[in-house]
Amino acid sequence: MRFGPDVKSLLRKLILGYSLYFSNGILNSEGRKIFEELARMLIYEHPEYKSVVKKVRNNPTLENVLKIGRIVLGDEADRLLELAIYGPYSYDIGIKL
Repeated sequence: MRFGPDVKSLLRKLILGYSLYFSNGILNSEGRKIFEELARMLIYEHPEYKSVVKKVRNNPTLENVLKIGRIVLGDEADRLLELAIYGPYSYDIGIKL
């Protein structure tokens, strides 16, 4: 299914800005502004996702936002979250447990 570039861009912004837009795992006011714009465009393009968007509006946790992220971006949503939390570098200190 095809999604508009604006929907994808806003979703990427929301996930990559995890530390800015989420407080204690819940969307804060700035995150809600971005999400509402994203939701409006998503429902306009694909009305069949209205129920999913409604659930996220009622309970705007990170996991619920990622549900929409997985629908729109696929596996990229999980990679973006990992990048937002851990950063672009991976360290291997050589200790085997």
